[in-house]
Amino acid sequence: MKDLYVLLSEKKWSEALFKALRNQYKDRSEWLLINKKEEFSLERLVGINPQKIFIPHWSYIISREIFEKYVCIVFHMTDLPFGRGGSPLQNLIVRGFSETKISAIRVCEGIDTGDIYLKETLSLEGTAREIFERAQPIICKMIKAIIDDEIIPRPQVGIPVNFKRRKQNEGDIGLLEELNQVYDFIRMLDCEGYPNAFIETKNFKFDFSNATFDREGKFINADVRIYRK
Repeated sequence: MKDLYVLLSEKKWSEALFKALRNQYKDRSEWLLINKKEEFSLERLVGINPQKIFIPHWSYIISREIFEKYVCIVFHMTDLPFGRGGSPLQNLIVRGFSETKISAIRVCEGIDTGDIYLKETLSLEGTAREIFERAQPIICKMIKAIIDDEIIPRPQVGIPVNFKRRKQNEGDIGLLEELNQVYDFIRMLDCEGYPNAFIETKNFKFDFSNATFDREGKFINADVRIYRK
């Protein structure tokens, strides 16, 4: 009987990753994509008994009863232990980072404190969606290495730095002072599932997306959607 692996992600861009893994391992293992919270339960996992659960993006807590019974591996977009916590992409960009590491870690009780399998470099250029899509083939390569090379995870080394999950009101560009800051705010929130960067007036809210600099860097072109409050 073939080993079964689960890919757990609610994001559309992970579908290409799932297809790539299924094709690569079609003669050696089976793959199941779970993309809905209600479909991810201990009862279902017991029924299929996965070898490992790979998690490129999941917005919900993995319960202790699941991660203690099954090997759950999450892909976190920082060079751990730097950047534990929420909104890693946005927290990195507002701090001026142009690249990061994707850390593959074993899920445990603490937030992003698990042992590390391996890390790979990721560019932070472009919109949030472009960055997430760029990460998928890198994560595919990492998953292949974890399976094929039977990598043993090792404890994190270094001084932990924690990130706080950014709130929706932190996308307000009205108080920013530099054009590059405005550009970064728009692009780092430019992805479905994220609240766009915005400005509010008394009666209206302006949401921004698709930001680009002109050739000389003197102004930003962007799409705007206007809502009446």
